[in-house]
Amino acid sequence: MSATAAGSADARFPRLGWLGALWLLIYLPTYHVAYGALNFLFLCNIGVILTAIGLIVRSRLLLSSQAVAAPVIALAWAVDAAWKLATGEFLYGGTAYMWDPAFPLPARLLSLYHLAWPLLLWWVLRRIGYDPRGWPLQAIIAALAMIAGRLLAPALDNVNFAWTDPFLGRQFGPPALHLLICWALLCAVAYGPTHALLRRAFPLRSGPLAGSVPRSGVLP
Repeated sequence: MSATAAGSADARFPRLGWLGALWLLIYLPTYHVAYGALNFLFLCNIGVILTAIGLIVRSRLLLSSQAVAAPVIALAWAVDAAWKLATGEFLYGGTAYMWDPAFPLPARLLSLYHLAWPLLLWWVLRRIGYDPRGWPLQAIIAALAMIAGRLLAPALDNVNFAWTDPFLGRQFGPPALHLLICWALLCAVAYGPTHALLRRAFPLRSGPLAGSVPRSGVLP
């Protein structure tokens, strides 16, 4: 990308670093007190933290990676919540905590970020373009998150479905095989179509924005 084009992309980058910093200041302590540190292993929570960091450091790559993941996570969250409202039962139980009075109401209300998160990323990418390296980066993030969910969190929590799948409630063979199958399905069936949509919807841009450190791809 030419210096002129890079400068134009930089000028269009929304100055939302303050929003990312404010979100982290409110969200991190609130969630930690309400749910505990292991809750940050969930892909949705990892994703919203990385999005906030991406806004702060103005990283197109980091924001693109979360734009790949956010629509899938938001849809799964919204469908489970809507199923509960419509039928009185959960589809797979991913939003059960929203109805649990044992958790503070402010923490539960913060979880509505699942609905706003993909919309924010869509708006940002309209201004700065999509980095197609976001898909493989998110695949790596998902792999690490699933392994961490298996090794660090209790089986009962089933973090990132590292123990059982969300619909059949079963483990696909040995732990390594189960993780591989779930990861492959997530990256191909969930992330793949989102990546294809983002490629079609937004200009493709890669590399650092104007004024950034070339090796990091982010602005200081």
